Amino acid sequence: MQLNVINKTISLPDGRSITIETGKLAKQADGSVVVRMGDTMLLATVVSKPEAGEGVDFLPLSVDYQEKFASSGKIPGGFLKREGKLSDYEVLISRLVDRAIRPMFNDDYHADTQIAISLISGDPDALPDALAALAASSALMVSDIPFNGPISEVRVARVNGEFIVNPTMSQTGEADMDLIVAATIDNILMVEGEMKQVSEDEMLEAIKVAHDAIKVQCEVQLELQEAVGKAQKREYNHEVNDEALKAKMHEELYEKVYEIARKPRPKKERSEAFDEIFNNFVESLPEEEEIDGTMLSRYYKGIKKEACRNLVLNERVRLDGRALNEVRPIWTEVNYLPSTHGSAVFTRGETQSLSTVTLGTKMDEQLIDGAMYEGSNKFMLHYNFPAFSTGEVRPNRGPGRREVGHGNLAWRALKEVLPEKNSYTIRVVSDILESNGSSSMATVCAGSLALMDAGIQIEAPVSGIAMGMISDSETGNFAILSDILGDEDHLGDMDFKVTGTEKGITATQMDIKVDGLPYEVLKQALEQAREGRLHILNEMKKTISTPNADLKPNAPRSEVLIIDKDMIGAVIGPGGKVIQEIQKETGATIVIEEIDNKGQVSVFAVNGDSMNEALKRIKAIVAQPEIGEVYDGKVKSIMPFGAFIEFMPGKDGLLHISEIKWERVENMEGVMEVGEEVKVKLVEIDKKTGKFRLSRKVLLPKPEKKESK
Repeated sequence: MQLNVINKTISLPDGRSITIETGKLAKQADGSVVVRMGDTMLLATVVSKPEAGEGVDFLPLSVDYQEKFASSGKIPGGFLKREGKLSDYEVLISRLVDRAIRPMFNDDYHADTQIAISLISGDPDALPDALAALAASSALMVSDIPFNGPISEVRVARVNGEFIVNPTMSQTGEADMDLIVAATIDNILMVEGEMKQVSEDEMLEAIKVAHDAIKVQCEVQLELQEAVGKAQKREYNHEVNDEALKAKMHEELYEKVYEIARKPRPKKERSEAFDEIFNNFVESLPEEEEIDGTMLSRYYKGIKKEACRNLVLNERVRLDGRALNEVRPIWTEVNYLPSTHGSAVFTRGETQSLSTVTLGTKMDEQLIDGAMYEGSNKFMLHYNFPAFSTGEVRPNRGPGRREVGHGNLAWRALKEVLPEKNSYTIRVVSDILESNGSSSMATVCAGSLALMDAGIQIEAPVSGIAMGMISDSETGNFAILSDILGDEDHLGDMDFKVTGTEKGITATQMDIKVDGLPYEVLKQALEQAREGRLHILNEMKKTISTPNADLKPNAPRSEVLIIDKDMIGAVIGPGGKVIQEIQKETGATIVIEEIDNKGQVSVFAVNGDSMNEALKRIKAIVAQPEIGEVYDGKVKSIMPFGAFIEFMPGKDGLLHISEIKWERVENMEGVMEVGEEVKVKLVEIDKKTGKFRLSRKVLLPKPEKKESK
């Protein structure tokens, strides 16, 4: 069989290369490619139905990224031993690709489209998440699907002051800035990442470095498309339109909608007022006219969007009456839930988060079993978005992709300020009780407050703000909006979330829906965001500004002891006897690991007394005998020449008959009993045998010599 295999190569700034291959695998898909960097290989396929489903007025696009365990020579864990439901990590990469790809389709393209990306070979020196969007875009480019690409994504990390494009796993661990950036040749589309409190200008510099690399990758995709001969895309017609009806609706409804928009009112009242206008219009239509309801809704949605956008651009007035840079009223409270280890309520406008902190042991760590990474995670943040938060009725099916994405953003924002030496497993849960925009940023604020309430010594409090932008490409007029509402998110051209401390940014997530956003505008948005998040931070500090000095009384206690590697066995004991006895008698939980050729003993207890007793017993086991130290011993056995005393756990020494007291002792009969407690001093350690010599008499007053007559 003759294969028509086409390869293209992309050169990275440091000389490494990425290859794109098509024509060898998955040829029945509309488009398929294999992208390779080092030994990492991704197979990306795309299929789109020829026609749209009946009544569908949106793009039903699904993006699934999955890592095959065989790609790194592993067998999946669990009972089934096969790949199944996407992990949170795979969902997050799927979202990164989706957010970059989706804006590149025409608004009137409504055919079911599926992009599947599989990791088929893994290399830790070539992280696959930075290649997934490149693979998806390349698959679309070699298909006949009408896609306005190409786009690509790269990871940019700053290590020791230098930016690295698509770094290795070890390099990302050393970085103070780690961003994934997506863009076309001309425009930035998406930014997501975490930073160690960096400035806005530093983040912009990283974005520019990423964009330069992306331009090269897009040019190569264009070359690939030309070589395959897929510049001509399929024709389609997925919308039924009635221009006369569209004009009639605009003429009759635009001013009414505009007046509703310009009168500040709560979200629910505004929504009801908009619905009333639409319902009255539909009822006014002649009954004999059969008009597509989907088309009516689509036209009305366009009218609302136009009216609300023009209101902001022309009058600098927002739907709730705020100034462009004004943040909604904020109130906060900590220690709201008495039985939790930490809790906080953060309310901003009509958005509210109730967040809790729970402290656990090392055994509570989240185990991670992935194709490219396995290990554990001791800081978790979970975001929940129940239907009642927006006044809706919806079955609870567990967290969806949105919940996973919002939780991950807040997790990134807060993990940068956690103490380096932290012996607890920490779980933060944010339950959104009300939502009208920026619930992920409310999670950051509430989570920060709850951590401080719990007594976790975070480096600094973190706040977050969601920014928006409305622009007119023809006039160049634009408005940057601070602390956007849900409606402003939908009608705007940018959704830009920034979190940080007073010192700098810790995490960001940006989606841009408009072409040609200048860096100057982006810089202005960042500066306005900084002002907004500092305002929010000051409001938070009115409730609590620094972490509580101690944990809550009902919070567990956790401490870590580092012991010599050779002492691990002594703490564990034969068959685990010693450690089990300590746990049973003190109520503490003890976990011992060998790390960096040392023993790390993690002790977890429900109260201080339990902790103190467990630490005392462990320290006694691992303590090294010191000459001159006084010990409380116990008689283990009696010999004619003295007694053997256990002066430390597992360590016996000889108390010679001559060292029991100053007076001469003729024999051991009746002098001591087995089990008797006796205070002794370690006076010698034999250098050859390591045996211990003890003395009791040196601790007793020496009798005065009797004067001879």
